Amino acid sequence: MWKLSDSLLPLGERTAVMGILNVTPDSFSDGGQYFDLEKATARGKEIEQEGADVIDIGGESSRPGSEAVPGDEEMRRVLPVIESLAGSVRIPISVDTYRASVARRAIEAGAQIVNDISGLRFDGEMPRVIGETMAGAVLMHSRGERDSLHKQTRMEDPIREVMEDLAASAQKARAAGIPAEAIVLDPGIGFGKAADESVAVLKRLSVFSRLGYPILVGTSRKSFIRKITSDSPEARNWGTAATIVAAIMNGAHIVRVHDVRQSRVLADVTDRIL
Repeated sequence: MWKLSDSLLPLGERTAVMGILNVTPDSFSDGGQYFDLEKATARGKEIEQEGADVIDIGGESSRPGSEAVPGDEEMRRVLPVIESLAGSVRIPISVDTYRASVARRAIEAGAQIVNDISGLRFDGEMPRVIGETMAGAVLMHSRGERDSLHKQTRMEDPIREVMEDLAASAQKARAAGIPAEAIVLDPGIGFGKAADESVAVLKRLSVFSRLGYPILVGTSRKSFIRKITSDSPEARNWGTAATIVAAIMNGAHIVRVHDVRQSRVLADVTDRIL
């Protein structure tokens, strides 16, 4: 059971699907598509109807080449959407942010999970905010600072380095009073990793379960898929489908996706096979 601020989410027997809702003008896949409160709210409700277990709302793109936005602007983008959806959907809402100030306001608005791409590295106040609000936490592996996330050199041993960094993030969370039951780890496919390193992490995903926490995987439409196949939307979507099945077969408890309807079917069938 994943312990959130106001609910519990069962993990294990059934793979959970986290639907992505980017309220940004520049996200790599759907930037600008939901940069409007009415459209974002409608899409959030649709994500629930399509079978998602969580809605993950983000107000700053972290794609390669993206730039950080001020915290006030990030709040302006995400808070109205969270407030709108918190009163109209039954599934928990996650806020995709590395800023403690945004996380606190988002939780006050109705979010129950903080999805931090820095694994608690970027904002020293984040562990305290998550602990005080009793929110769920997704701690993602990444390297470098905000402006150099996608400019990292190759790793000597990707599996060992990701394992050690995730363990450090979890330890920091526990030291801040965040209960183990609230923590989920994400190996950060595509963040500070070459395409073959991302593939290696996906292939050996099961080893990260040794850390003792549920695993979330986000591969949806990422550039490493394009480097294996082609840059067409169809290739990215089918490539994503392959990575979702691989992730579940290798132990993922949660998959973070754009195409919720497709992913729900993939997860249900793969779960049944397993």
